[in-house]
Amino acid sequence: MSAAPPFVVRKAAVLGAGVMGAQIAAHLVNANVPAVLFELPAREGDPNGNVLKAIENLKKLEPSPLAVASRTGYIQAANYDQHLALLKECDIVIEAISERMDWKSDLYKKVAPHLGPHTIFASNTSGLSINRLAQAFPAELRPRFCGVHFFNPPRYMHLVELIECRDTRPEILDDLENFLVTALGKGVIRAQDTPNFIANRVGVFSMLATIHHAQRLGLGFDVVDALTGTLIGRPKSATFRTADVVGLDTFAHVVNTMKETLAQDPWHPYYAVPEWLQALIDQGALGQKTRRGVYQKVGRDIHVLDLGAQGYRLSDGQADETVVEILKNRSVAERFAQLHASNHSQAQFLWSIFRDTFHYCAVHLAEIAHNARDLDFAIRWGFGWNQGPFEIWQAAGWHRLADWIAADIAAGNAMANTPLPAWATEAARSGVHTPQGSYAPAHDTYQPRSKLPVYRRQPFPDRLLGEETKYGETVFETDAVRCWHTGDDIVIVSFKSRMHAIGDDVLDGVLQAIDEAERNYMGLVIWQPEPPFSVGANLKKTPAGGAGPGQPTAMGRFFKQFRRAAESTVLKAAHALNVADKLMAGKLAEVEQLVEQFQYTTESLKYSMVPTIAAVDGLALGGGCEFVMHCDRAVATLESYIGLVEVGVGLLPAGGGCKEFALRAVADARGGDMSPFLQKYFKAVAMAEVGRSAEHAREIGYLRPTDRIVMNRFELLDIAKAELRALAASGYRPPLRVNAIPVAGRSAIATIKAFMVNMLEGGHISEHDYLIGSRIATVMCGGEVEGGSLVDEQWFLDLERSHFMELIATQKTQERIEHMLKTGKPLRN
Repeated sequence: MSAAPPFVVRKAAVLGAGVMGAQIAAHLVNANVPAVLFELPAREGDPNGNVLKAIENLKKLEPSPLAVASRTGYIQAANYDQHLALLKECDIVIEAISERMDWKSDLYKKVAPHLGPHTIFASNTSGLSINRLAQAFPAELRPRFCGVHFFNPPRYMHLVELIECRDTRPEILDDLENFLVTALGKGVIRAQDTPNFIANRVGVFSMLATIHHAQRLGLGFDVVDALTGTLIGRPKSATFRTADVVGLDTFAHVVNTMKETLAQDPWHPYYAVPEWLQALIDQGALGQKTRRGVYQKVGRDIHVLDLGAQGYRLSDGQADETVVEILKNRSVAERFAQLHASNHSQAQFLWSIFRDTFHYCAVHLAEIAHNARDLDFAIRWGFGWNQGPFEIWQAAGWHRLADWIAADIAAGNAMANTPLPAWATEAARSGVHTPQGSYAPAHDTYQPRSKLPVYRRQPFPDRLLGEETKYGETVFETDAVRCWHTGDDIVIVSFKSRMHAIGDDVLDGVLQAIDEAERNYMGLVIWQPEPPFSVGANLKKTPAGGAGPGQPTAMGRFFKQFRRAAESTVLKAAHALNVADKLMAGKLAEVEQLVEQFQYTTESLKYSMVPTIAAVDGLALGGGCEFVMHCDRAVATLESYIGLVEVGVGLLPAGGGCKEFALRAVADARGGDMSPFLQKYFKAVAMAEVGRSAEHAREIGYLRPTDRIVMNRFELLDIAKAELRALAASGYRPPLRVNAIPVAGRSAIATIKAFMVNMLEGGHISEHDYLIGSRIATVMCGGEVEGGSLVDEQWFLDLERSHFMELIATQKTQERIEHMLKTGKPLRN
C-alpha cells in the first residue's frame, strides 16, 4: 500500500443541509475551502431543490454564517441520488444529518463505496457514540473515521470537539486538528467517546441544575436569566434565553440522550425533560425559530412563561440588589463566601448551581476529558462562559469550597450523594491548573499543552487561571501604551486605554513607538492582547485600564461572539479625538491641534522608514479604522468589524480616512472616471458602514486586496510578524508621496448633493445629516475646484480638518456628542 499524501483540504463535502450542515458548509467557504453540500433529492422539480433552498436561506440568517453573501457561489449543490461520485474529489466529508443512529448508519453504508482512498470521514454528531457509528463502515475505512463536533453557529463558536474511535489513526486526528485550528480558526478539544462528549455533557447538566433549583426555590425564568447571565460571567442569553436560541427540541434531545445512555450516572434522575418544557415542544413552541418558547415577543414587549399563572406575563424579573452587590465583589473567594452564608433565596440558588456543577465536573472529569484544561476550555468556547468550572472553583479557594461541597453532600443538600473523588480533597491540592499543566486524574499528573506544530503559531494562546503569560520585554511604557518585543527584531505597540480608545496620550505613544522602530527594529506591529483593536478616538477621555499587556480581560470573549457585538457599539465609537471636554470648555483651538496630531500620526504610520502592520481583531472603528488604513499592511481576523462611524456624532473622519478613500478612488479608476468609486466610498463614510467581517470590510474598501485575513485570532500576531518580515526582506521603502492627485471637484460634489436632496425630501435624512454628507462629499471630491485639478495629500488633510472643525462648532453636532456621552446612543436631529 502506498503512503498517504500530505493532508491538504482542496475540497470538502457536507452531508445534510439542515441548520448545522448548511452553516458548516458556509464556514468552509468562508475559509476558502470549496464545499459540496448534499441533501435528499426534492420530490418535485429540480432534484437539488432542497439543498438550493438551504443555500439561499444562509443569506437570511442572523447573525450571518457567511463572511460575505457571495460566498454561497462556492457551495456546490448536490443530492444523494445523482452526485455521490463527487465524494471522491473531497479530502474530508463531514456528516451532519439528524441525530438518529439508524439514519446515520444507513447513510454511511450508502456513501462508503464513493469515498476517495485517503478521504477523512467525520461525523458532526453532538453526542452519539463514535465507536457505534464506526461499525457502519467497512473495517478498512474506520481508521479514517472520527467525530468532529462543531457548535452552533459554526462561524462564531470557537469550540470543535474531536473524538476518535478505537480504530482512528492518530495522524488523522493530528491532520484534522491542524486544519480546524488554522484553516477554520477553531479551538480544538479532544474528547472521550462518552455521551454528549464534554461541553454538552457539562453545559446541559448545568442548565438542568439551574432548572431544578429554580423550581425548588420558586424563581421565575426571567429572574433566573437575570442571575445567570453577565452577572456571573456567562453570556447575556443566560439559561432560558439560551435554550430558546438553541431550540427547545434540540435541548430536549440532548437531555434524552443523557437519560438513555447514562443509566448508572449518579445524577440520572435529573436527566429528564420537565413537563412544562415537553408541553411547549408538543405545542410547536420551540424557541426563537418558532418565535415562541420560554419567551415570546408581544408587540414591542418580551413576555416570559409563568408556570404559576400557566401562561405568559411581561418579563420584568430582576436580580435582587443585595445579591448584585455580592456579585460585584472583586474577590472571588469573598463572593462565594457571601453566597454560601446568605439566606437570600437568590444567593442560595447561585451557590447551589455552582456547587452541583463543581461536584459533577469533579466526579466525571476522568471519564469525559483528558484533563481539567480540556473541560474548562470546552465550556468557555462552547457555552461562552468567561471562566470554566474548575477555574472558578480554583479562584474561589479550592479547599474551602471542597469542604463546603462535601458538607452539603453529607447533609443531603446536593443533587447527588456521590462523594467528591479523592484527588479533589487532597490536602496538598490548591487547584487543577498550574504553569506546568492541568490535572489529569486518569494519570494523576499535570498534563502540559499540546506540542503539535500548529500551536507554535500561537505565541499567546487563550490562557487559564493558574497559567503564566508574559508579554515579552518592555521597550518603554506609559499610562497609555506599552511598547515591547518578544526577543526578536520586531517591536509591538499595544494600547492600555479602555476599549483601546485613542487619545492624545495614545498618539504620543504611537509616535514614540514609530521612532523606536525606525532606530532599532525591523518594523512595527500594532496589536492588542485582547479585542477590540480600537473603538476609535475618545469622545471623553477615560482612565487607562483596558486590556493592555499584563492586564488581559474577558473582553475578547465578548467580542468573539456574534457580530452584533460590533453593531451595537458602532455609533458609540466616533472619532471625536477626545474633544468633548475641550469642546464644552470652548477650546476649539486645542481641538484642532488634536486633529492635527492625529493626522500627523497616521501619516507617520504610512511613511515610516520601516514597515508598519495593523494586526486587527474585533472592532476597529473611527480612528482605529484610520490607523488600519494607513499602515503598510493590515492583518485581520475574519471576525474583525471595521468602519468609519464618525457621522454618528455629527462629524466626519479627520484622521486621513476621507483622504485615503479619495486616493483609493483615483487608483481604482486607473485614469478613467473616478465618480463610481468615489460614490461607493462616500456611501461607506456617510452611512457609517461597518464590515460584518474582514471580508466584508474588504468589499467596502476599508481593507485592501493586499491585506491578509486570518481565521484564528491566536495566530494573528505570528502572521502579522511574518507579513512584516516579508515586506522587510523585499527591501522595504515607504510609498512615494504623491504631489499631483487628480480630484473629482465641484461637479462630482453636485452629483452627490443631488442624490442627498432626494433623500432629504423623502424624509430619509435630516437637514443636519445633509450638511454632514455635503461636507464629506466636499472633502472626498477635493473641494470646490475644477474636476481634474491636481492637489497633494496635505490638501485633503487640510480639507478634512477644516470641515471637521466647522461641523464641531455647530449646535446640532454638539448636541449629538453630548447625547452620545450621556446615553450611549446616537441622536437624530
